[in-house]
Amino acid sequence: MVVTPTSAAYGRDNPRLLGRCPEKCSGLRVWAETFEPPVLGKERSTENVYIFGERPILSTGSGDLVLYLKCVHGAGSRIQQAQPTMTLHDKFGRQITDLRISITDRCNFRCVYCRSADPENYRDHDEILSWPELDRLAKIFLSLGIRKIRITGGEPLVRDGVEDYLARLHSVGVEDLSMTTNGHLLAERCDRLIAAGLRRINISLDSLDADKFERITRTKSFATVMHSIATAQRSRLAPAKVNAVLVRGINDDEVEAFASYARETGVIMRFIEFMPLDADRHWTRSLVVPAAEVHQRIHDRWPLEQIPHERSETARKYRFADGAPGEIGLIAPVTQPFCGHCSRIRLTADGKLRTCLFSKDDHDLRSLLREGASDEDLVTYIGSVVMEKEEGHRINEPGFVQPSRTMVFIGG
Repeated sequence: MVVTPTSAAYGRDNPRLLGRCPEKCSGLRVWAETFEPPVLGKERSTENVYIFGERPILSTGSGDLVLYLKCVHGAGSRIQQAQPTMTLHDKFGRQITDLRISITDRCNFRCVYCRSADPENYRDHDEILSWPELDRLAKIFLSLGIRKIRITGGEPLVRDGVEDYLARLHSVGVEDLSMTTNGHLLAERCDRLIAAGLRRINISLDSLDADKFERITRTKSFATVMHSIATAQRSRLAPAKVNAVLVRGINDDEVEAFASYARETGVIMRFIEFMPLDADRHWTRSLVVPAAEVHQRIHDRWPLEQIPHERSETARKYRFADGAPGEIGLIAPVTQPFCGHCSRIRLTADGKLRTCLFSKDDHDLRSLLREGASDEDLVTYIGSVVMEKEEGHRINEPGFVQPSRTMVFIGG
């Protein structure tokens, strides 16, 4: 049972902060967190056990960071933390269940919508979270109700030890473990990644034309990436999600070709609107190819039927009405924002917690880790940061300011 005190009870001694039971706590009332507002007088409790938590969110009737702490008389008046049944909510009532962890800011591609063509500007190795630091944070986030973790970069496969890290995440109970990759190193490591616990894969592919692919990625890796997609499709990772960022005047003429590729191979072909996160700061609204346009073009050629999806999913999903294999996914953060049901937060490679892809502020977990913060300190800090998660990204508002971090330094 996850409980939180009534608003009237809040303000009494907080056992988590003081490290002891309050002397007078018989009047503390508690309620169970439910999908409906709590009913005072029907709270559940047990004899000699008193349960405390953070301030409730009055607008939703639920706790933000819901603590499950027991104060048991006759046990030396010591606080004991129960099983990790905490959950993360923001002040708008959204539960946070998805975490994207960037394990490196390094990448072997220089895609025009992400990286700069300038010389390397990576962070020093000691600025990047170590594997033990990443392990510790992952366990803390899992205790806070995170169920899905996606490993990102940079390009995650350029960092040694990825398979071992995935295995550790799998062993501590991550329900849904996925990765985003450019595919350059995937084929040769696909079996090892699956054995480590990887269950889903997203592969970037921004053109089906080798010359255009080279111009977009500034690499000559087209054949390698196509081989990696084929390898993933023959594995337990199938169907692979293949991501194309559409940029007007560059690859928007390939919409139908991408859809045909999905029909031929059975991949989930996902079209992503170009976002203002490019390092060269070339983004303008005129370069965005709206998801509605993509849908219409494909639907005119091959009628589409929408597939039901979870409210917090980023993509609107479609199948081909004629029964052909493959799916289409449309991700429209610019023209059709999905912020209202967002369940995601991000951890950057250098240890900054970001509550939105377009956050203007970073929240420094690395410093807390390296200055000796306890797990409880980190739980409290993470809960307070998530509580202030932005209502939306504001791309379509007049005062929108592009974040100082570009995509490669955030994690896709």
